[in-house]
Amino acid sequence: MGYRVAVVGATGAVGREMLKTLAERDFPADEVIALASGRSAGQEVSFGEKAVLKVQNLEKFDFTGTHIGLFSPGASVSAVHAPRAAAAGCVVIDNTSHFRMEPDVPLVVPEVNPQALRGFRKRNIIANPNCSTIQMVVALKPLHEIARIKRVVVATYQSVSGAGKEAMDELWSQTRGVFVNDAAKPEQFTKPIAFNVIPHIDRFMDDGSTKEEWKMAAETRKILDPDIAVIATCVRVPVFIGHAEAVHVEFERPITEQQAWDALRKAPGVTVMDQREDGGYATPVEIAGEDPVYVSRLRKDPTVPNGLAFWCVADNLRKGAALNAVQIAEELIRQGAIERRAA
Repeated sequence: MGYRVAVVGATGAVGREMLKTLAERDFPADEVIALASGRSAGQEVSFGEKAVLKVQNLEKFDFTGTHIGLFSPGASVSAVHAPRAAAAGCVVIDNTSHFRMEPDVPLVVPEVNPQALRGFRKRNIIANPNCSTIQMVVALKPLHEIARIKRVVVATYQSVSGAGKEAMDELWSQTRGVFVNDAAKPEQFTKPIAFNVIPHIDRFMDDGSTKEEWKMAAETRKILDPDIAVIATCVRVPVFIGHAEAVHVEFERPITEQQAWDALRKAPGVTVMDQREDGGYATPVEIAGEDPVYVSRLRKDPTVPNGLAFWCVADNLRKGAALNAVQIAEELIRQGAIERRAA
């Protein structure tokens, strides 16, 4: 006797990672359903090492009797089908941006604000934050508890998997094209991504920031503290998996490096990898497929009162998306918010 779980967007990079994560963590599901658009219906996706699921048509699926829906089909699709699932009694955990800033939808990182789940029944929808926001607030939370954060300045180095499978394919084809003198026209990005960095993720806003940069500021305030000032510069880099961030934090009170190290080492979801020597830090290549947020290069920032700087890296498909969604479902179960199906 377990839960009936639907994974929406099951053929995408995040959807496949959700299925993989459910299996790896032995989630208490007695039925897992893979859903995608009509054009993907009939395809097969892996669930664990041996099981294969046949993809069903999302548009025709009846969510009645489904306990949990893990959604990652794109914002416009979630806008239509997440409320439909929620109305049928399915608790929706949505990975898209569509519901994140709606005041009656909890925006949750379980290590940071599990108490926000108390209000999920208003809409029966819970939002998964942006990938770059998730890893940053996991690292900031234990520091905020010590000295209260006043301001954050962050520059991100975000892998192409954050833009989907087609973006990963474009990096691969452009990289190969450089070596055979075959210049490929950018399609997923505004400029070539191979051997390049692009300071542009999502659309531009009126103030000159991009939507991705706005998300990091707005979501951090909703999740962690509405009084924190955040400015971000979000950059796409030619890396397949794993986001990195250079984070500069100004606190209201003094905080020492030792206090920060001690707090981070005790914090759930954080691994400190910080030796002040060649190679004594985390990079996207070695953390791909890992669950924690890795923190390195922690040091004083002497340019502001009570300042610290650090480097953090995480797998954006796991903690930045699929793992966080599954952890939300696990937390709901732990809190007794979703009952098992009757025998």
